[in-house]
Amino acid sequence: MDKAIWHKINTRTKPLGSLGKLEKIAFQIASVQQTLTPKLHKPAILVFAADHGITDEGVSPCPKEITHQMVMNFVNGGAGINVFSRQHGIELKVIDGGVDYDFAEDLPIVHRKIQRGTANMLLQPAMSVDTCLKAMSVGREMVRKEFEEGCNIIGFGEMGIGNTSAASLLLHKFSGYPLSECVGRGAGLDEKGVEHKLNILSQVANKYDPKAPLEVLATFGGLEIAMMCGAILEAWKLNMLILADGFIATSAFISAYEMQPGILKNTIFSHSSNEKGHILMLKYLKADPLLQLDLRLGEGTGVALAYPIIQSAVTFLNEMADFDSAQVFQVDK
Repeated sequence: MDKAIWHKINTRTKPLGSLGKLEKIAFQIASVQQTLTPKLHKPAILVFAADHGITDEGVSPCPKEITHQMVMNFVNGGAGINVFSRQHGIELKVIDGGVDYDFAEDLPIVHRKIQRGTANMLLQPAMSVDTCLKAMSVGREMVRKEFEEGCNIIGFGEMGIGNTSAASLLLHKFSGYPLSECVGRGAGLDEKGVEHKLNILSQVANKYDPKAPLEVLATFGGLEIAMMCGAILEAWKLNMLILADGFIATSAFISAYEMQPGILKNTIFSHSSNEKGHILMLKYLKADPLLQLDLRLGEGTGVALAYPIIQSAVTFLNEMADFDSAQVFQVDK
């Protein structure tokens, strides 16, 4: 099938390789779906929200209350992910996986709060393994529901003040890159703030030495990251196309990759963010991101922005004439 897909790509009315990354994306999608006429159905982005106990140590310039305030912004349709999802016809769902706030039951939020945020990692592991497994199960459940409703391409976003700390630690532990290279400005720390953040996270990193990927995720991760990890693994199991966002979301992809390397076949990396740790994540995963827009917003915004390009990859493969039917001489034939 792979040979047939490349033959179709190469016989469209264009110079060989002239559509660059679009050709690679078209091949990947057709290969995953095992068809010469791939389709994208009911694209969705799931945004998981949760709080982090490590914020007690001043690792973020933002108070943790912003987590629940931003969730309300999602609900009211005013955030970046709302704007871009509407623009590109992507279904958006917001999941409360562990926000330290009581949302009204009648809000258009998926209520799956496991607990009110993770523990302070400086004092104890972020989660128990059991709690981490519960969070992963929520992510799996959410993906299955989308799949059962006809979705075959799904991306993930997040909201959680302090979650760049969790992502930095996961990158450090899984990749072996020095922690100093994994820690960045997050939501806008100055140099002094980054120094303090690195000091705190160094203490956390030295405090624990988990070995198994699940234990690493439980020790250093977040509820929303664990949910995304479970969601990624379920999407792979269902052979869906999976879209990766930025720094925090990709920490979930690294966690999932350590558990199941096969996820990479189904994953399209939407962009390379302006958070220095994300560049290392992409390097570790040998990923070739679609966009470089200096983004660092999170929420799944990179996924939403990349989606129309992914649509274009499928569209050219399905609708572009071949040389014979167009009666155009094929120079590269």
